[in-house]
Amino acid sequence: MRKKIIAGNWKMNKSFEEGMALVTEISGMLKDEYNGSAEVVIIPPFTHINAISRMLADEKNMSTGAQNCSNHASGAYTGEVSAAMLQSVGAKYVITGHSERRQYFMEHNAWLAQKVNAVLSNKLIPIYCCGETLEEREANKHFDILETQISEGLFHLTEAQFAQVVIAYEPVWAIGTGKTATTAQAQEVHAFIRKLIHAKYGEAIAQNTTIQYGGSVKPENASELFSAADIDGALVGGAALQSRSFVDIVKAMR
Repeated sequence: MRKKIIAGNWKMNKSFEEGMALVTEISGMLKDEYNGSAEVVIIPPFTHINAISRMLADEKNMSTGAQNCSNHASGAYTGEVSAAMLQSVGAKYVITGHSERRQYFMEHNAWLAQKVNAVLSNKLIPIYCCGETLEEREANKHFDILETQISEGLFHLTEAQFAQVVIAYEPVWAIGTGKTATTAQAQEVHAFIRKLIHAKYGEAIAQNTTIQYGGSVKPENASELFSAADIDGALVGGAALQSRSFVDIVKAMR
């Protein structure tokens, strides 16, 4: 059975006090309402990770992650945060290659490969994001884009290293737009990604790799998306900022 993971990416939202209140609400609601086996990952701003990690230390199937990290171990890189720092404050996961990082900060696949290495070397789990823009999809280039992003960012890893990776497919045209890929579109891409993994690492690793969907996931579409054979959870954006909507998405994963 592949691990099911629902991760909430808060992006640059929530003050410290607001974040503590939100996590308190989410953890309490999950205790009362959810008996499934999915792991729930809270991915707040860097400033909140330590406190939330401590808060969730005794919670079953709840953990924390970071939205990014440096590809450097240490040094004169003002404003950067290393994977070792994240590990030291209780993070378990690190998002690498989110579409916003690719777009706004020009992060390319070779750069992201270094970040993945840094994450893994510190015994953290990378959530490696990949996805196409609307222009690329309409030009029918999305499979080529995905293959390039995955092969250049991840396929340098050994089998043992790759087995630690979580992949998140995020169609860029469906992030923050209210648009969502149909379940058939999402499943087609997830199956394609799994096929790429199979060709590189074999059937066992391909079948055990968790592939999340991340494109305007909402309570209204979560159950249908999660019913697809190759969708193993979600990387949730806006809906993760409200306890009711986020918990309802988690509850859709059985």
